[in-house]
Order: sequence, then C-alpha cells, then structure tokens
Amino acid sequence: MKTDERIALAMAELLRKQGYGATGINQLARAAGAPTGSIYHHFKGGKREVAAAALRHTGAAYIQLLPLLLDAHADLATGIEAAFATAAEDMETTGWANMCPVGTVTAEVADTEPLLREVAAEVMGTWVDEGSRYLTTRGLSEADSRSAIYAVLTAIEGAFVLARGLRSAEPFLAAGRAVATYVASLHDVQVKTAP
Repeated sequence: MKTDERIALAMAELLRKQGYGATGINQLARAAGAPTGSIYHHFKGGKREVAAAALRHTGAAYIQLLPLLLDAHADLATGIEAAFATAAEDMETTGWANMCPVGTVTAEVADTEPLLREVAAEVMGTWVDEGSRYLTTRGLSEADSRSAIYAVLTAIEGAFVLARGLRSAEPFLAAGRAVATYVASLHDVQVKTAP
C-alpha cells in the first residue's frame, strides 16, 4: 500500500473512533507508521486535507457495502433489515466505535470546517445517487429508490449515534425493521399499480 493511502486509511480509522478535533498529526503519523514530514509531503493542506481524502476513500468504500449486504437476499426489505442487524453486530463487537467517519465528522465540524462539510456533502450525494441506482435495479421506481435510500442513510446514521450513546443494538434493529417495512410498502404499491 502506498504511503498516502496508508495515511488516509489511518485517518479514517481515527476519525471513526474519535472524530476530527481529537485527532492530531503526531497521532496520525504513529497510526499510519509514517514520519510526520511524510504527511505534509503527501497532503500539503495537513490534517484537513488528509481528513478530506479519508472521507472520500471511506465514502466510496461504504456505498459498495450496499450490494454486498443486499444482493444475498431475494427480498429487498428482508435484506435491509438484515443489513441493519449486521451493522448492529459490527458496532457492538468494536466496542461501540462509530462505524461511519463521514457521519462523525459531519456532526462534529459541519459549521467550523467548510471544506470538510463540502467533502461530506459530496460523499453523501454520491451515496444517494449510487444507492438510488442500485435500488432501482432491485425493482423500485426512480422516485421511490431515492426516497428509500434517504430513509436507509438517515436511519443508519441515526442508529450509529443512538447505539453508541446507549451502548445498545436496539436502535439498529428498530431502524432496520422500520426501513424494511417502508421499502416493502413501496414495492407493494408498485406491484399493485403495475399494468
């Protein structure tokens, strides 16, 4: 793995666990196994630029989880509920570390770090676009796919926060059931109105 990739991945992990403000350059250098000077060599903008790269990298990886988690299920609603249960299990086994650095950073610095808010918005926009396209391939209309991906993203990001605060899988399980019910209702409406 190239040094710049290693630095960005280390930053993503630190952002996921502790957020932007608590992450320092020296800590990042240790986590990446790279000299501090190497960070500035690859990321002239320092911590902010590394964080932007980390958000873009993890954002691109995270949207790829959608088909990986859902393709195994013939029924889309069942797959969504199972994906939320998997996220709950993953979060619990990591000691309630937030699983999404994009959400963590957005909540923390959206009003104080305009560049990172813009990068987060770019990543989230990609999630909506790619997620909508995927859900369309699973049988939802374009409009319903967009609505459903917003429901999925909103519910999962909220579940991350609640589960972390409560140290409970229950927010994921409840959100998964609710979104699955919503998606099933969209599919049922389409089936009933099909010619």
